[in-house]
Amino acid sequence: MTPNLLNITPELSASVTARASEVEALLAAIADDFSPATFANSLGAEDMVLTDLILKAQLPIDIFSLDTGRLPAETYELMGAVEKHYGYKLTIFFPRADEVETYVRNQGINAFRESVTLRKACCAIRKVEPLKRALAGKRAWITGLRAQQAATRDGLPLREYDAGNGLEKFNPLAGWTEKEVWTYIRQNAVPYNALHDKFYPSIGCAPCTRAISPGEDVRAGRWWWESPESKECGLHVKD
Repeated sequence: MTPNLLNITPELSASVTARASEVEALLAAIADDFSPATFANSLGAEDMVLTDLILKAQLPIDIFSLDTGRLPAETYELMGAVEKHYGYKLTIFFPRADEVETYVRNQGINAFRESVTLRKACCAIRKVEPLKRALAGKRAWITGLRAQQAATRDGLPLREYDAGNGLEKFNPLAGWTEKEVWTYIRQNAVPYNALHDKFYPSIGCAPCTRAISPGEDVRAGRWWWESPESKECGLHVKD
């Protein structure tokens, strides 16, 4: 779904406006009660909703993104659009070059397609380790996860304790639908990844993301060669 395919009724518009106010209040409470808090912005549609709410309200919540080194060009364009639209520079965390070099040298440039184990090892280097550095010293982190995104996220709570990283974790959009996300984006002229207009509802690294067909699950284009039960990179898997 993209803004161009969405029919916004007055009822939907009013509902999303009310829900956005609730999320903004939650974000303000997180900023007050769990300082320093940070938002992990993966630059997906949901994350852009939270970015808009945080920056418009000028909440004291840091926003960071992970640059895996293999992101689509459109994702980098969106990073620039965020800076231009909001006057805000995202804090970018990169993987350790020595770990990437060792993995590629020993396993191969695209070894992540050979097995789930090798794919998760790649994600651990390019995503999980940089995330731990990004969360160091924080009391809470915020994500754009939604329960409807995947089988692995069914029953996603609004708040949970992240034992692996030793801090509180909040999922303010856990109960939102895809239609609500895109309604907010359209209502507020929020910048978003151009790949969404090419049927990429979920966007990660370029070689691990493809467009989906009508009727497919929104996460079908992520690691499409794997079963749905394994489709997480390690950022949001409980120990």
